[in-house]
Amino acid sequence: MATSGTAIERILHQVVYARGANRPFGELTAEDARERADELRAAIGWGPTARVASYAFAWRELSMELERSDAATVSELNHDLLVSLAPKLWVVLPGGSS
Repeated sequence: MATSGTAIERILHQVVYARGANRPFGELTAEDARERADELRAAIGWGPTARVASYAFAWRELSMELERSDAATVSELNHDLLVSLAPKLWVVLPGGSS
């Protein structure tokens, strides 16, 4: 399935918090994704915070994909993969249009 240029541009330019500042998602590294996964995993608890586990897992999945593909940043990953991962990471809202 081909990804629209508009959708991928929106995802890559979406601002996320990493390394103490707001940064475009496309600039994040495997280390950034791993740190975000660790932060989220530390927040997992009982009740409503248990929902955070799926986001922590998605960020870990992103870090592993960056390492596996030897990509320096998110922007170098396959665009179809990014479109499927973005809602799981809350880079775009789940169920929203992409």
